[in-house]
Amino acid sequence: MRGSSLTTIFLLIVGKNNVNSFNIFHDKSKLFQNNGIRNNNIQLASSSSSSGDKRVKIEVDVSDLGLTMKDLEAPLPSELLQGITTTGYESTSRIESVQDNGCSWTESSDRIKVTLAIPGLRGQPAMALSVISSTNTVSVSAFGRIVWSCILRGEVKPQTVVFETKDGSDMIPVIEYTVEKESSSSNDNNETGQQQRWGGFILQIGEDSIL
Repeated sequence: MRGSSLTTIFLLIVGKNNVNSFNIFHDKSKLFQNNGIRNNNIQLASSSSSSGDKRVKIEVDVSDLGLTMKDLEAPLPSELLQGITTTGYESTSRIESVQDNGCSWTESSDRIKVTLAIPGLRGQPAMALSVISSTNTVSVSAFGRIVWSCILRGEVKPQTVVFETKDGSDMIPVIEYTVEKESSSSNDNNETGQQQRWGGFILQIGEDSIL
């Protein structure tokens, strides 16, 4: 997150089930101040850390809202997430201790876009690569032979796949892959057929991967 200030929200839970207050810490500057202002339901207090950050604590009483832990655990409405995209990185290696961040993904409500820069493909010409996609797998072939594959975190519509291969840095070819996500069925407790968020792209590296 960029900018001159950073806000982090914490919850202060009082009692077994009811949420009585929110604690909001607002990092405002690098200055030290030790003062506080208290007013019924709102408390401002500065504290310093070893790094010299000033943190302002704002406590807001929300006991009159009747919130419970069940309310906080409920999923966000799908309408709220429609225009939100999420991004992340994943490893393309079958070795769990290797985190090469070779898979960069961007997910929206109805599609996912992936950029693959697989270190094991170093030196392979981009024009020799191809991508094969099924409803829940992606395979990469070089000169007609499958060299890498993965199982996806969800199902896609293979007929909507668009991919492009091009030369990348350090002689590692880059594969850009975009596909529409398949709507969840009513059996997945999604009566409206809306797409679910995957929160990633790769569920498991394929057993046929030789890289």
